[in-house]
Amino acid sequence: MNISVNGKAETVASGSTVRSVLASKELDPALVSVEHNGKILDKSELDGTFLSEGDEVEILFFMGGGRG
Repeated sequence: MNISVNGKAETVASGSTVRSVLASKELDPALVSVEHNGKILDKSELDGTFLSEGDEVEILFFMGGGRG
């Protein structure tokens, strides 16, 4: 099945969840926020959000920094 992750086309298995996409990229869900089809997901929704053909997933990384 074809989806978009951060604007790039990717193929995932049928029945994939948002959490499985994060796992495939070796990303810790505690360190990112995820938007699925325009909706920011709560961490508790990652396992139960199943992906469908054409879905859009944005993985947002937090970066520290600023003036020191």
